[in-house]
Amino acid sequence: MSKAIITCALTGVLTDPKQHNVPVTPEQMAAEARRAYDAGAAIVHVHYRDQRPGFGHLPTWDPKICAEVNDAIRAACPGIVINMTTGIVGDDYAHVLDYLRACRPEMAACNAGTLNYLKTRKDGSWAWPPMVFDNPVEKVKDFIDVMNEVGILPEFECFDLGIARSVGLYIENGMTEHADYNFVMGVASGMPADPDLLPILIKYKHEGCLWQATVIGREDIWPVHRRVAELGGNLRTGLEDSFYLPDGRKASSNGEMIEALAGVARAAGRTVASPKEARALMGLAA
Repeated sequence: MSKAIITCALTGVLTDPKQHNVPVTPEQMAAEARRAYDAGAAIVHVHYRDQRPGFGHLPTWDPKICAEVNDAIRAACPGIVINMTTGIVGDDYAHVLDYLRACRPEMAACNAGTLNYLKTRKDGSWAWPPMVFDNPVEKVKDFIDVMNEVGILPEFECFDLGIARSVGLYIENGMTEHADYNFVMGVASGMPADPDLLPILIKYKHEGCLWQATVIGREDIWPVHRRVAELGGNLRTGLEDSFYLPDGRKASSNGEMIEALAGVARAAGRTVASPKEARALMGLAA
């Protein structure tokens, strides 16, 4: 595909704004979205933060706050596509379904399978207590059903090859007619950030579906982004996924990250899709 759709992941779920320059308030989110938009982002992937003083490192699912953030981003970035997070651990997720119904974004993440979410420190101890990011089929179906109900395009987040293959089974089973694949690479207990994995992942995705890679890490992410661009995939980065530019410097904003990613697309002979072009490619309303 000659056009590369670029997504900016603005802030992530738990990064502490006291330690890293991530946006929290609607005004900050809109300003960072605008920097990314000006650099070439057609989509923003959005997590939402608790707005109480001192609680900006924690997530919120409050539809009122989420709508305020979305409205501020849309006002700052005409035509941009909003992709809302849905990732939640456990079987208490009805409120997340309600937030989708209330906010009705153009797109939303749909975590497509279960992962043991692990990481170790240098001494081998667990960085956090071992946990299961549980996404059984019945939970995935509940999210797909609500997205179909209100006209949201699902983006299937795949942390390993088996999860990517499961998306094809969801299509065969009739759970969904459409799949945008997001290959998530760099989680310690999931797929590594390895460019050589990309041709294999593409081989096993459902034919004719768009795909991108979310690459988590430091400067080692950039060879993966370059290979994604060469293979015709869409591109994503932002302060949720990494803080580091290709030369190893720490980015001061999402705009710098997206500017570098747009450069990767152009170096591979691709042109960067505008929001209008991205909407057309994904079948979204203009």
